[in-house]
Amino acid sequence: MEKQNQWYHGMIMYGIALAAVVCACIFQGCGLEETDTKKLKDLSYEILEEKEIPEEFLAVIEEKKETIFKLTYTDKEYLYIAAGYGVQETGGYSIAVNDCYLTKNAVYFDTTLIGPSKGEKINQVKSYPYLVIRTKYLEKNVVFE
Repeated sequence: MEKQNQWYHGMIMYGIALAAVVCACIFQGCGLEETDTKKLKDLSYEILEEKEIPEEFLAVIEEKKETIFKLTYTDKEYLYIAAGYGVQETGGYSIAVNDCYLTKNAVYFDTTLIGPSKGEKINQVKSYPYLVIRTKYLEKNVVFE
């Protein structure tokens, strides 16, 4: 009986070891894709006026302008990137582009909302600050920082 228990115990240990090896082989290829944030180059871009934004994209922006948004649009010639800061209680806001660059995996885009300056005469009407840039079409994901 003791010999049988030892054999049974050995088979269980063998099964566990085999399962561990199989799992290790299966999951060996799994993992997160490494993101390469190393800047390859700064991207040249244009800041667009409302009349220069494609109508389809402008319609989406209009729908979302009351909330914070980060959007992209392409027409296969250009890549359009938009950042909106939702409803603000007054006017006088502007948006600065801190960075727009290309890496191996993506386009990185970073902006900051700048409030009215002290002493600046501001409109006491709600505003919806957003910015749209246009750059050459790239088949890359856009990462908003």
